[in-house]
Parts: sequence; C-alpha cells; structure tokens
Amino acid sequence: MVTAIQTSAWAYPMLEVMHLLGVGLLLGNLALLEMRVFGWGAALAVQPLARLALGLSVFGFGLAGASGLLMFVGQAGELLSNRAFTLKMLLLCLAGCNAGWFHARESLLLLDVTARAQMLLSSLIWLGVLTCGRWIAYI
Repeated sequence: MVTAIQTSAWAYPMLEVMHLLGVGLLLGNLALLEMRVFGWGAALAVQPLARLALGLSVFGFGLAGASGLLMFVGQAGELLSNRAFTLKMLLLCLAGCNAGWFHARESLLLLDVTARAQMLLSSLIWLGVLTCGRWIAYI
C-alpha cells in the first residue's frame, strides 16, 4: 500500500481530498455546536443538535484520521522530523483531552462559563491544528 501511495499520481491527492472533507465535517459541526453553547440559536434544543453535530463530527474525525494515517505512511520519515507535524499531533491530543473533559463534566447539560471556556479553548486548539497542518508543507 505504501508503494501505491508513493507512486500513484492520484492516491495522495485523493487522500488529501478525503482528509479535507473529514476536517470540514469535523470542524463545521463543532462550530455549529459551539455557537449553540454560546447562546446562538437558543430556540434549538441542545441535546438533539448535539447528537447530530457530534455524530457528524465523529464521522469527520474518523475520515480525517484514516486518510491522515494513509498519507503519513506514504512519507513517515519526512513527517516524523517535521516540527509542524509534531505540534499538530500534540494539539490533536490536547483537543481529545479537552473534548473528554467537556463530555465527562456533562458541559452540554450545564452550558455554564466553564463549558463556554472549553468551547473557546477547543476553537483555539483546532485553529492551531489547521495552522500546523498547512505549515507541514513549508517547514
């Protein structure tokens, strides 16, 4: 499979498309949920919106993760020595910890100041992930 990714004119670009589609699904739906936590769209019930948005976010994360892993195996040596890639992976871990904390404390039920702070932190972390993802090609 590694050879196919490295030699095919179509494999890596298609993996990039799948990666971007996954990221779009993930972050678009997180942004929708974040807006609701901050009080926008207050007429929308939080729990049904969260089920839909988080389900699509998880699907997007899986798509981005699977395509990212395949892109990684195509150029693992280069990526492991790339500081932007390393920072991106650390930020992804931080995003997971923040999400775990958010859901463990049932922030969607509380919608309190801490929930808003966690959502703001989530946005900043994901902005960092996107930035690092773009910088990988230039560092």
